[in-house]
Amino acid sequence: MLRAGNVGLPNVGKSTLFNAVVANAQAQAANFPFCTIEPNVGIVSVPDERLETLAKISGSENILPARVEFVDIAGLVKGASKGEGLGNQFLANIREVDAIVHVVRCFENDDITHVHGSVDPLRDIEIINLELIYSDLGQAEKRVERARKDAKQKKEAQLEADVLDRIITHLNDGKSVRSMALEEEELEAIKHLGFLTAKPVIYAANVSENDLSEGNKWVDEVRKLAKEESAEVIVISAQVEAELVELPEEDREEFLASLGATEGGLKSLIRATYDLLGLQTYFTTGPKETRAWTITKGMKAPQAAGVIHTDFEKGFIRAETVSFTDLVDAGSMNAAKDKGKVRSEGKDYTVQEGDVMLFRFNV
Repeated sequence: MLRAGNVGLPNVGKSTLFNAVVANAQAQAANFPFCTIEPNVGIVSVPDERLETLAKISGSENILPARVEFVDIAGLVKGASKGEGLGNQFLANIREVDAIVHVVRCFENDDITHVHGSVDPLRDIEIINLELIYSDLGQAEKRVERARKDAKQKKEAQLEADVLDRIITHLNDGKSVRSMALEEEELEAIKHLGFLTAKPVIYAANVSENDLSEGNKWVDEVRKLAKEESAEVIVISAQVEAELVELPEEDREEFLASLGATEGGLKSLIRATYDLLGLQTYFTTGPKETRAWTITKGMKAPQAAGVIHTDFEKGFIRAETVSFTDLVDAGSMNAAKDKGKVRSEGKDYTVQEGDVMLFRFNV
């Protein structure tokens, strides 16, 4: 399951956003630092209208969307890597996620105290990024000594030590691990260390509802920085998201439209996460269930089958495949077959976004 962690300074709207996108979450959102004492975890379904359509075509009893796990991590402060605030216990929680959602305050509100007294998203981002860099640096310096000792007996340890030496130099220059040009073999050598600055980042620019459609000067600053870092940016209003949760489903689209928005924050956040991580969706469908599966773009059919069960990949024979659009146009799987739209794909087939697949395999 995809995991994303919300980070940021205290009082930037992290817990409000978390509560909104994870409707049943119980994170406390209060106007003081460290209101989130333990990392709150919530699992949300990935919104995808295609599931309902496929379920109707197949007469499915159940619909099972893809899922994303969000972790709400307490507000970090300057010096967190040295134990300031609630310190390293929260930095450790970030190591377990696939992507970091960095919530940045881009709104004025005299009633909500800013921990540094003014709205300055670039300063706030630098504070958090430096804490992540310092944390990684401490870990790398500690680990490299062990790798050097192990290198006398293990070849792979020598590679790890060499990569760590380069990483230490890079971090000391104030740069993230993800900005390094590392080979696949080198990335594999340090994967187990879970470097915080190696993780892809989405900046969630938290704005007032009046700025949701167009953004503001602070959002422009965040976008410029994100472009330099090859990061993603979404504009979101945690307060609007909180109001959406209170509305009936049928009224939410009209409410968003009144604010000049085309989709809610959850859709924006998941879409940005999928884009950043290079993910896509394929479907399986039948009378019992219609289900969405998340895979990496470029994945071959056997590996996609392995996401369902490892036996599917080991015993893969072929995949009966039809695009979502072709299946909907045909109206049924049998009609799609009659029109020649259902293909028999082998081991070299690269799965496409929206493919509807039935795997044939040996037990």
